[in-house]
Formats: sequence, C-alpha cells, structure tokens
Amino acid sequence: MKKEIIGNCTLYLGDCLDILPLLHKPNVVITDPPYGMNFVSNRRKEKYDKIENDNSTDIAKTVIDWSIKNAKNSVYAFGRWENIADYPKPKSVITWVKNNHGAGDLCHEHSRQTELIFFYPCQNHSWGGARPTDVVYADRTGNINHPTEKPELLMRKIIGWTNGTLILDPFMGSGTTGVACVQTNKHFIGIEINEKYFDIACKRIELELAQGDLFREAV
Repeated sequence: MKKEIIGNCTLYLGDCLDILPLLHKPNVVITDPPYGMNFVSNRRKEKYDKIENDNSTDIAKTVIDWSIKNAKNSVYAFGRWENIADYPKPKSVITWVKNNHGAGDLCHEHSRQTELIFFYPCQNHSWGGARPTDVVYADRTGNINHPTEKPELLMRKIIGWTNGTLILDPFMGSGTTGVACVQTNKHFIGIEINEKYFDIACKRIELELAQGDLFREAV
C-alpha cells in the first residue's frame, strides 16, 4: 500500500477491500466500480489496459454494501442497466445523458447514449441544495486519462447533490472525483489498485491545486 497526501486529498495505491476497513467513515461515497463486462476499448488508436477486476460485479457489490453501511450521507455508484440485478436495490436510478453513441451490440441493440448512477441515502441523508431530478446532462470526455473517464462537470454536479465535507471514491481511476472535490472545496479520499492510474490521479490533483493557487494569487 502507498499513501499520498496532496492538499485536502488523501490517495491510496492498493486494493480497496484491504484499505476501506482502515478509514474513518466518509460523509459521501461517489464511485465508478467495475461493471463486470471485461471492458476493452478498441475505438481509439491507443489501446488501454484492461480494467482491474472487471470480470464480475462481486467486488463492486461488496464495496457498495460497505459504503451503504458506513457513509453518513449518501452513496452514488455508476453502472449499467445490467447491474441492477447485481447491486443492492437503489432508492433512485439517475440517468446520465452523455451525448455520444456508445458501444454494445451494433446490430441488435439501440445505440447507448446514457449510463446509470445508483443512489443510496444513508442514515443522516439530506440534500446539498434543491432536490435534484433523476436525469443529469454532461458531455462525455475523450477518455484521455482512463478508458471509462467521467467528466469533471458531472462529478461536480453529483457532489452538489450531497451534504458533508469528506468524499470517498474506492475506485478512483484517474482521479476525476478528486479533481472535482478540489474544485468544490471538499476533502477527498481516493483508492486505486492500478499504479498507472494512481500516478495520473496524483498529477491531476496536484495540477488542479496549483491552478487554484495561481488563481487566488491573481485575485
């Protein structure tokens, strides 16, 4: 296990199943676990590494169960419609409209332009502002940093739905949730098992903090 502290962000390199029992209880968990689809991207010249533990949804379910029991405010977990049967039953299912045509069965399936976000309110749940709808719009990224990278705008919107200052992402990937936490003045804990993406996350968060410092100095 490796630990890096960058501003208000604490990043762990390692298996989240080993690290989660060591952590203080977060206010909110926002995460994008493996979907159990053995994802491989063939749509770009760059060929990404396979996503760790993406051969089943067992780890995702274990982590979501832990999050529901331990988060104080709420849990948001990304997934596909196929995951509904595998995950704990959510209170709401939010549809993210991402303005692109996704992959899938090109001959016998409608082209996918959405992903799902499963919402679980916890013991002390309250909204961060007005009650949000179950549809959110944010254009997808170009997946420069990670094969399933989420847009910063989307993560800021989700953070805005929540109350509490400490956000946990057990499947941090390239650190988009952490970058959004820096942008919204939240404390962040991120865990990533892949060293390549862990290093990318550290660099992205360091850069975001540096840009914020430059802005404050300019003001």
